[in-house]
Amino acid sequence: SDFYLRFLTFFFRNCTNVDRHFWRFGDIFSVPGDVAMLNSSLVSPKLFNFTHVPYNISWYNLKTGQELNNETGRLLVHRENVWFLNVTLADTGEYETILRTPSHCYRQVTNLTVEEPDAGECARPRRAKQNMTSGVTNKLSCPLMDYIEKLNSYDIRSSITWHKGCQRIEDGTGMFTYLENYLKIDRVTSENSGTYTCTVTFTLGGVSGSVSETIDTMVIGRYSLVPQVREPASEIIKAPMGSNFTKQCLVFVPSVGEPEVDVFWVVRGRLISSHLPSDRVYTTEKHKTLRWEDSPIKGAWLERLLIISELKTEDYYLNYTCRAFSARGNPMGYFTLLPTDPNVMVPIASTLCSLALLFIIGVIILYSFKVDIVLWFRMSFPVFYTDKDSDGKLYDAYVAYPQKSAFGFSKDVEMFALHTLPEVLEKACGYKLFIVGRDCLPGEAIVDSVEENIQASRRMFLLYTASTFTRKRPTSSTSSNNNNIIMSDGSVDSDNTDSQRVNSCEVEYPDARQQLERVAAMHRALLEGTLKVILVELEEISPSQLEQFPESVRHLRKRQGAVCWWKNKKKTHVWRTCIKKGEDEEKEKGEQNMELSASLSPSSRFWKEMRYHMPVRGKRAAYPEKTALLNL
Repeated sequence: SDFYLRFLTFFFRNCTNVDRHFWRFGDIFSVPGDVAMLNSSLVSPKLFNFTHVPYNISWYNLKTGQELNNETGRLLVHRENVWFLNVTLADTGEYETILRTPSHCYRQVTNLTVEEPDAGECARPRRAKQNMTSGVTNKLSCPLMDYIEKLNSYDIRSSITWHKGCQRIEDGTGMFTYLENYLKIDRVTSENSGTYTCTVTFTLGGVSGSVSETIDTMVIGRYSLVPQVREPASEIIKAPMGSNFTKQCLVFVPSVGEPEVDVFWVVRGRLISSHLPSDRVYTTEKHKTLRWEDSPIKGAWLERLLIISELKTEDYYLNYTCRAFSARGNPMGYFTLLPTDPNVMVPIASTLCSLALLFIIGVIILYSFKVDIVLWFRMSFPVFYTDKDSDGKLYDAYVAYPQKSAFGFSKDVEMFALHTLPEVLEKACGYKLFIVGRDCLPGEAIVDSVEENIQASRRMFLLYTASTFTRKRPTSSTSSNNNNIIMSDGSVDSDNTDSQRVNSCEVEYPDARQQLERVAAMHRALLEGTLKVILVELEEISPSQLEQFPESVRHLRKRQGAVCWWKNKKKTHVWRTCIKKGEDEEKEKGEQNMELSASLSPSSRFWKEMRYHMPVRGKRAAYPEKTALLNL
């Protein structure tokens, strides 16, 4: 044997010795008659890639120096395992494993100790220790899990039996239940203390055998059962970017006495170990016992906080796990952190408010500058408008105003009609007007004159003042009042009854033409809708004066409004109130000329409104059918 030992030492002196105490299965204990399994831990990815690199294993008995080989009914060598199917005291010793690859050699020693059991005892000499908790259900774990897993890898079935002392425990009797590799004991009491032996029986290499392991069990009153992670509970939490975030890990531990549990937060597979607020992601230093609970289950509530001082992009879409570590189990709960959904109501409300504001501003601008916008569009895009010259009309507008000796006649109104209107609309703007008192034919009947000329006009200007529609005539010939007064019996008292008749515009009954013009205009405007009547208000009208107007005029004024000349005059008179008295006549005359020039400017507000109501001078040709109808 010494020769073999020297030979092995020389031959394998270059093999790497792997410390047996660093690996599992370093020391194996058994009793005579049992099955003992030696397992080499050299086949490990820690040493080499055994799934791709070829290797072979040899077992040697260091006591004899001989290589171990299969012996029917007694020894079975299977790669990294050696099975002693009926171990004896003589098998006690050290066994070496030699593993060779094309480039390396490894060696490891495993110690097998075979001991006689104590006299009069059924338990094994070497025992594991497990404690049980009084008053609750407990489970004892069979210490032979390595044997069971290896047999399962060979596809060999095995069975487990349990003994308390020397007495066999039957499955399902009393408080005992077999659960795979566990023995469940209900409502444990102090009488359940003692030794429990787990025996695994199987057939290997044609030999039926068994292996047993004994557990020393103590029942204690203080206990800590499997903890329960109540929060987080597999949830999704949303938090805004940049905010401070805190999440509670809440654990309930059914226990009597201080629970033996550690609570940790884990993210990306790593423990969050920092407890410093200076670190952006940290936890409270240790779990805190919030309270004790006596019913319905005795236990303690534990808490540990996860704190993120400022959320950043890298914190989202991760699972944050709270894990409770204990000897009874390691339950966990997690939550997924997501950014908050964008508040769609804010942009929607902002958009709606902006649209509403733009709409209001647009309406205000359109209302304030409607006339300017329309005039600009007409001037810039005349091609969109039909040429009116082919509609069969002779005049752009018919101008009606109080004639001489008629109610409401005024020199200022006559001056406006005969001079101011033509000066701007005809000379400056190119419109063609029919003006009563200027364009009437001699000897033409009033009815024919009014009907034909209104029919030949595209618009009608109805000029009026406060006294136009009243029944009283003024006494001063120089004012805006009339020289004639209507008596209560309907007769006319005139200071000048011998007025000369120049043409049909100056008739014996001047009110007749005025009345006829108004009636014809209102009929076409309000009933037929064939004529657009433009009310031109030459002086400011008070509410009491407006009440005396004919109902048709009041209705038209309310519906479409009036173009007010007096507003234009008022603006041009404002600056004159600051002129001191006693200035020379030339300066006053110059100011009057400036005022007149301003009032006759086509770009003034009054004349823009007048042009706005006038027909559009377009360039687009009218359809032949429409032109033919207009010429009828």
